[in-house]
Amino acid sequence: MMGVMEQENSEKTTLSLEELKALHGRLRNIAIEHKESLTKIERFALWITEKIGTMGFFFVLTGWTFGWLIWNMVAPIDLQFDPFPAFVLWLFISNMIQLLFLPLIMIGQNLQGRYAEARAQADFEINLKAERETETIFVHLEQQGVFIKKILERLEK
Repeated sequence: MMGVMEQENSEKTTLSLEELKALHGRLRNIAIEHKESLTKIERFALWITEKIGTMGFFFVLTGWTFGWLIWNMVAPIDLQFDPFPAFVLWLFISNMIQLLFLPLIMIGQNLQGRYAEARAQADFEINLKAERETETIFVHLEQQGVFIKKILERLEK
């Protein structure tokens, strides 16, 4: 008894060009499908994830931190708003940034993962189509080889 894969492979190799075209259907653009499936809040989460995950944002936070710390260490006492060594306000703001951005970044990464999985599935489908086409081409080439051999045998007679 033939296995499912063997049956599927034998069916693949006997497909005509019209059958292949009908089997394939239209190619999907996964990027557009994914983008259209996102809600506004999901788009916002992706935007945050993409912007926060840059060196520019890192430099902004680093500059803000060093500016804050240096100002409150070297500025005159009456101009300091978060005096050294406590930096309570700086710690509070830094923690709020982390608490607000962490869930948004995680949501954005989950959405990016969902898109990556959809792309991988689309790539797999395209690879299956290419395999079917290649097998069909090989079958047709093999048939042509047989026909050419028969023609050569007739010509030799």
